[in-house]
Amino acid sequence: MSRKTQAKIYLAIIAAAFVALAVTLNFLPRSTYSEVEKRDLMRFPRFSWDALYHGDLTDSISLWYSDSEPFRDRFMSASVSFKDLIAITQPGSGGQTIKFHAAEPEPESAPGSNDEREIDEYKNKVTANAHAKIAHAGILVVGSEGNARALMAYGGGEKSASSYADIANKYKQTFPDVNIYCMIIPTAIEFYCPDGAKGSSKSQRAAIQYAYSRLRDDVKAVDIYTELGRHADEDIYLRTDHHWSPLGGFYAARKFAQVAGVPFKELTSYERHVVHGFVGTMYGYSKDITVKNSPEDFVYYIPKGIDYSTNYIDYTIDKDFKVTGEKPPRNGIFFVKHPDGSSGAYCTFMGGDAKIVKVTTGTKNGRRLIILKDSFGNTLPGYLFYSFEQIHVIDNRYFTKNMKRYVRDNKITDIVFANNTYSACVVASDYQRFLTQ
Repeated sequence: MSRKTQAKIYLAIIAAAFVALAVTLNFLPRSTYSEVEKRDLMRFPRFSWDALYHGDLTDSISLWYSDSEPFRDRFMSASVSFKDLIAITQPGSGGQTIKFHAAEPEPESAPGSNDEREIDEYKNKVTANAHAKIAHAGILVVGSEGNARALMAYGGGEKSASSYADIANKYKQTFPDVNIYCMIIPTAIEFYCPDGAKGSSKSQRAAIQYAYSRLRDDVKAVDIYTELGRHADEDIYLRTDHHWSPLGGFYAARKFAQVAGVPFKELTSYERHVVHGFVGTMYGYSKDITVKNSPEDFVYYIPKGIDYSTNYIDYTIDKDFKVTGEKPPRNGIFFVKHPDGSSGAYCTFMGGDAKIVKVTTGTKNGRRLIILKDSFGNTLPGYLFYSFEQIHVIDNRYFTKNMKRYVRDNKITDIVFANNTYSACVVASDYQRFLTQ
């Protein structure tokens, strides 16, 4: 075959590929939701003369076109698979595959010398010698396909969470007759980071312990770090999601109930439910095909033999997750059933975050609890129906009422701050605003 013929064949193939791509992008149905990225994709913008005049309309159309291409997730998965095939081994890495590089961590300072609430040190016995690689956005992927675990590095120093202790102290000062608790939730990398990759993440134990050392004597620290470490060989964190598992939430709730001095039931009092084939947020974050090919069981527990009712005040939010409105109160279910393979299984609890939740239980002991939380805290209230008469669940991102009035009107007796270590570094201003808004 002559070079001229080869060139014509080559050009024909390129032209055919270009036409196929053009037809796909311009004539097939657009994607509206990404399972990989766990988000709604951009919708076609509404026309207005003002937007057209200022150029916003054309910019929005351009963003919509690039964000909602047909078969978006399939194209992304193909891209991830290709990157996985061409991954290189970094010299001196001991054979570990490095696809993207995480930022160099800052040196960790020594634990505070004034610690009064000692947290047990945890030594990894589960994945200490496991294979690891750094994927997109610095996500550490541990283990092999089928059983991989994706971990998000922690970058805060020991003083990063000090503002969290300060706001807990502020609430005790504001509500002297209310029991105030501080529960900082460690994330998975603290327990499952291989020894050879420890330089990629800072010590959450040091940050938690420093924060607890700053608490007033009448603010109660809830050390779930030690409790979780004792159960690290169980499925207390999700492998493919950035959250802990409902089982991890169980052990934390049990420890909290012990500190609060309220009744608590063991897992034999719960009905076990399973969503099979769950792959959570860490596939979208890491863009690593190994994570996608390592589905897991999402196991949650529903209390038996206890009456309860759930009331919701739902917030409407904009594309930047800012509250734009409030809907009338409604009654609903607490546990939302998801089918096997659903990537939204973590929304089993209350259906998500953008709402105020009030659960009234059959427990009559006069104890009324507020859980101030991020999404990690969603697993907690379902284990406390036997423990409190009422449970109010408030997310640090979505609350527009005045906290002083809310505590008074609802006769609150207990408030627990329950945020993960990342949130604990930044949410104090939100909780401060709740007192004055």
